Amino acid sequence: MNERSLPATETTDRAATAHASQFALLRQRRFAPFFWTQFLGAMNDNVFKIGFTSLVTYQAARFSGVDPKTVAFLISAIFILPFVLFSATSGQIADKYDKAVLTRWVKTFEIAVMLVGAAGFWMHSAPLLYVCTFLMGVHSTVFGPVKYAYLPQNLAEDELVGGNGLVEMGTFVAILIGTIMGGIAAGIGASDGSGAAPAAAQSAMQSTTPAGAWWLGGMCIAIALIGRVASSFVPPCAPSQPGLRINWNPFSETWRNLRLAHGNRTVFLSLLGISWLWFVGATFLASFFNFAKDVLFADADVVTVLLAMFSLGIGFGSLLCEKLSRRRIEIGLVPLGSIGMSVFGIDLFFASHALPAAPHLLSVGEFLSLPAHWRVLADLFLLAMFGGFYSVPLYALIQSRSEPSHRARIIAANNILNSLFMIVSALMAMGLTAAGVGIPGIFLTTSLLNIVVAAYIYGLVPEFLLRFVAWVLVHTIYRVRLEHAERIPAEGPAVLVCNHVSYVDAVVIMAESPRPIRFVMDHRIFRSPLLGWLFRHARAIPIAPAHEDATLLAKAYDTCAQALAEGDLVCIFPEGKLTKTGDMNPFRHGVTEILKRTPAPVVPMALRGLWGSAFSRHAASGQERPVRRGLTSRLTLAVGEPIAPADVTVDGLQEIVAELRGARR
Repeated sequence: MNERSLPATETTDRAATAHASQFALLRQRRFAPFFWTQFLGAMNDNVFKIGFTSLVTYQAARFSGVDPKTVAFLISAIFILPFVLFSATSGQIADKYDKAVLTRWVKTFEIAVMLVGAAGFWMHSAPLLYVCTFLMGVHSTVFGPVKYAYLPQNLAEDELVGGNGLVEMGTFVAILIGTIMGGIAAGIGASDGSGAAPAAAQSAMQSTTPAGAWWLGGMCIAIALIGRVASSFVPPCAPSQPGLRINWNPFSETWRNLRLAHGNRTVFLSLLGISWLWFVGATFLASFFNFAKDVLFADADVVTVLLAMFSLGIGFGSLLCEKLSRRRIEIGLVPLGSIGMSVFGIDLFFASHALPAAPHLLSVGEFLSLPAHWRVLADLFLLAMFGGFYSVPLYALIQSRSEPSHRARIIAANNILNSLFMIVSALMAMGLTAAGVGIPGIFLTTSLLNIVVAAYIYGLVPEFLLRFVAWVLVHTIYRVRLEHAERIPAEGPAVLVCNHVSYVDAVVIMAESPRPIRFVMDHRIFRSPLLGWLFRHARAIPIAPAHEDATLLAKAYDTCAQALAEGDLVCIFPEGKLTKTGDMNPFRHGVTEILKRTPAPVVPMALRGLWGSAFSRHAASGQERPVRRGLTSRLTLAVGEPIAPADVTVDGLQEIVAELRGARR
């Protein structure tokens, strides 16, 4: 987004919050009305779905022809079916029209849908409630591309992580509140928590409408009305492609959207990563009612506790992302998230087998009084927290790397993939249930599959894994201070030049760069099985001295020139080798050779504080190799002003880097 496209007041708001907490966005019109609109929509989805699921799970006698064992998975599948059918069309609509106007249309439609849902509750009609479930899926399908295309159009890039974190947090807080409201309302007037009753009792139950059904219907309508009021304050949001001609054929457009998303490999694989998260999340969330009833021997109110821990976990993880990523798009958090999801998902399986039996369905108080249940709650909270680490950077990456002209259609492609994965998750869970696998077994299967999928994705895109290694290094072993990191270009070609102090120089620079870098590295590194594989896939450029391999040297220069021509960042260490004394070695002429082929700005940088750490050379330093310093080192990455290629000289560049480094080595 360009500041010139913003009204003056919005430009001022953004400038005022450039370094403020992400919560400052909640006080601004460009974000707050949109936030509360999507918040109320998510809450209403869950009041309805949880109320419906709770009634048919714990009061099955009121609904003829409904299997309480599989109904939660069926409701989930019906809700996401519209995402498969209509996401492609919704993406085109979001690109063509004002997103604020579309938001208001969607919220008006929600009111009509909830009138249908209320009738279903009041008549305890499962078919009518299934129709409402499908229509709410249509509502969410249309709003999805609007929601995620609105953010990058109205937030600066350094606000995207915080804004996405707030939306993710808000969504799951809304899920929590909707779950509590839906669960409580469904329980009002319930006379039988077992889901079974004698024939005479069933007949009496079916002939009356409990107070809970009236409450559910009324709440759904009221929330829809409040959401419509909130949407009226969303400011105008110019269409990104007003001249787009809409293809109303959902099948051909779905295929075209998927091909469009496939055009950017990193974006497409990020879409698959998010879709896999929805596979995992849908499996766990849809299992909670039967998990509470059949495994924890608990009543419907305990489902609310489970969903509360899950929602609080993902909300906390989403908010924590901004702090951990320093307001940047930090994809190194994605592998951390997937590791945590698998670890705590597997532990939840074992925790579920260490539970005491109960003579009756436990109330919330009875459930919380048993220590074994706290392990279950901790697993759910931590699994969800790591899910927040996983999802927020991926959403921000997709938004930042998608072309603005068709960003909404990329989001639509994401919704298509999400829905397909969620339908498969529902079918898997129903199939495993039919085969006699219990809910803990479904949790274990999903967690093990998560390991396989994560390994596959990170094998295809080692950038995620490299950023994870870099993030862990600079957040555990080192404490990094940045000086003028904003001088590293956010777009366009540049040659980064830095002193060479340790074996982890490239990793530190990688961790602090706002975008991928192609590092020029000694060819010997590429011979090691692990590092060579990683850096080859990270598109590092091998180089050798002329006396060792003149052909490889010339090829390295040509590859650097080509990378710059394609708009990439290239980083070179002109000393050509690690320092043995802590002092800088003379710079070689590699930089000028690269610039002869493709002129580009040169950004000088200097690392301070790595000399004397566990990753530097000490043989000639006369220093003891202190372990403590290697584990708690403070280091600085200082970035100088960019230099025009015509002004670059080897001696002048070395002088600038030496000045940036200063006396500290």
